Amino acid sequence: MNPLCGRCNKAVYPTEKLNCLDKYWHKGCFNCEVCKMTLNMKNYQGFDKKPYCSMHYPKTSFTIVTDTPENLRLKEQSKMNSLIKYHEDFEKSRIRSDAPPPENATQENEQQFPANPLSYSHQAEPVRTAEKRFRAVYSYTATDADEVSLQEGDLVVDVQQIDEGWMYGRIERTGQQGMLPANYVQLL
Repeated sequence: MNPLCGRCNKAVYPTEKLNCLDKYWHKGCFNCEVCKMTLNMKNYQGFDKKPYCSMHYPKTSFTIVTDTPENLRLKEQSKMNSLIKYHEDFEKSRIRSDAPPPENATQENEQQFPANPLSYSHQAEPVRTAEKRFRAVYSYTATDADEVSLQEGDLVVDVQQIDEGWMYGRIERTGQQGMLPANYVQLL
């Protein structure tokens, strides 16, 4: 008795028989599971005892990182570490003198920054350049909690330069304090 084809379940005669993947196939039935391209013994790839062409062969490597509890914990921990490092660098750039902090420095700093589980304590009152005033040349929408939004024409006072691209200041119109892009304002 002749064996049955792995695809069409009809009898396979010896003249058209292919023996592959622990099954017998008609030559016309031995094709890719996805695109139905006709395969031969040289160009097929087997997976789960089914034939595939090289383009549709299932990938056995992992391509997506799963959100396991351990990966989520590591992601949150690295995020917290980068925020702490960012705030430490920001504070170091704001502090310009070695003078001891004034007695009311901690009260002022607590009012300036909202309570945060990643909060940090301030050791010294930064030097402010109250004489300098800036005008917003462009509107800017804050993207982080420590930034302030600007509208074109807003006055910025109590300005401190953080680096070439960012400064810290208070918007006169709203009274909000925070970081803002230095290239969005112009010195008056």
